[in-house]
Amino acid sequence: MKIPTESITNRNAMQVVEAGQAAILAGDRVIDFSGVLRCDTSAVACVLAWMRLAHSNGGKLELVALPKDLRSLAKLYGVEALIDGA
Repeated sequence: MKIPTESITNRNAMQVVEAGQAAILAGDRVIDFSGVLRCDTSAVACVLAWMRLAHSNGGKLELVALPKDLRSLAKLYGVEALIDGA
């Protein structure tokens, strides 16, 4: 799934996470961030929610084109290894 927005913030995080969950439940295990230009901590929460769902359904996620902001936030919160090993 290519994320259908250029920013992930607390204003749209619920819609973004729901779109990702629907894609995962439909069998998509690739989340493409190439169109995302901005994100806040909500993006980290989205990724963690998607990872939990994928793993609970016996799968693993591939995260593509992660923005620098997201990598930086993941490092700040100590979950960079989880995101890198999605």
